[in-house]
Amino acid sequence: MRAILALADGTYFEGESFGAPGEALGEVVFNTSMMGYQEILTDPSYRGQLVTMTYPLIGNYGVNDEDIESHRPWVEGFIVKECSPVVSNWRANRSLPEFMHEHGIVGIQNIDTRALTQHIRNRGAQEGIISTEAFDPAILAERARAWPSLNGRDLVQDVTCNQSYDWQETPSAFALAERQTGVTPFIVAYDYGIKHNILRRFIDWGCRVKAVPASMPAEAVLELEPDGIFLSNGPGDPAPVTYAVEQIKKFIGVKPIMGICLGHQMLALASGAQTFKLKFGHHGGNQPIRDIDTERVLITAENHGFAVDPATLPDALEVTHMNLNDGTIEGIRHRELPVFSVQFHPEASPGPHDAHALFEPFITSIIKGK
Repeated sequence: MRAILALADGTYFEGESFGAPGEALGEVVFNTSMMGYQEILTDPSYRGQLVTMTYPLIGNYGVNDEDIESHRPWVEGFIVKECSPVVSNWRANRSLPEFMHEHGIVGIQNIDTRALTQHIRNRGAQEGIISTEAFDPAILAERARAWPSLNGRDLVQDVTCNQSYDWQETPSAFALAERQTGVTPFIVAYDYGIKHNILRRFIDWGCRVKAVPASMPAEAVLELEPDGIFLSNGPGDPAPVTYAVEQIKKFIGVKPIMGICLGHQMLALASGAQTFKLKFGHHGGNQPIRDIDTERVLITAENHGFAVDPATLPDALEVTHMNLNDGTIEGIRHRELPVFSVQFHPEASPGPHDAHALFEPFITSIIKGK
């Protein structure tokens, strides 16, 4: 089936449909991971976005019921050079197009994703539309321009859980290498669009975890008597999620805090800093990050379109990690309190495991306080 991708600036690409028929609107971004498309599709942080994979062949190992990061896919649409017609993996139970069709995800293939990626790098991420129903590029571009950008939109309310829940998975193979302390820290994790693998990693570190809705008041969380507060990843702009920022302020100096991605940005906002929109964001499993303390370079997984403004960082916070591609802030910590956050994803999935140990300062701060 014929399909077309039209960008807000009038650029368009003609290709073939795969997945569900129909139309999908969103911000067009690119992801540089070579694999992990299933984790990417089900990552709530991609709410509101059309994701382009820069790796040319996608779908060859199919889809299984284990490598998911949420209960459903969240991408608005999927863009690839070629979707493999052959599925070859012992864990697969359906193909990528079948999975997308099942969940109503529109996709387009057989376009020049290299040219699209270069265009986004030069012009910046912008709104776009994939359609298998209408094919006039000018009309589609006009519709893309009319679609609201991610700036100023609260997408957390779309992806957060409706009620609290305890994460029940047993430890994974990673737990064999973790420190055995004899202590079971109790973590309350604010779900701004939390990935399952973050919850899995806390279990591996010997923690008990309860996820709570993004709007849950701090007072109600403190009644649960947690040992630490975790601020999760999530989609879009952190600035309009003011209700979450206000709750975070009440935890600073009261409980150890760790944030990842959107949680990192909202912790910075709660501390008095500001955030800004990146030109095309960081999306992929091969992002180089410098650990300022050790001078070690970590290869990390990232997925964000906003960053913390270094000019607004308060004196109480110091930078711990920096992106080597553009110099943006990738980690912060409080100079006196057990408060930490990173912009990248130490839980990976997909991505390398270089940063897995960055959960340790948070866990250690909790154990010292018990």
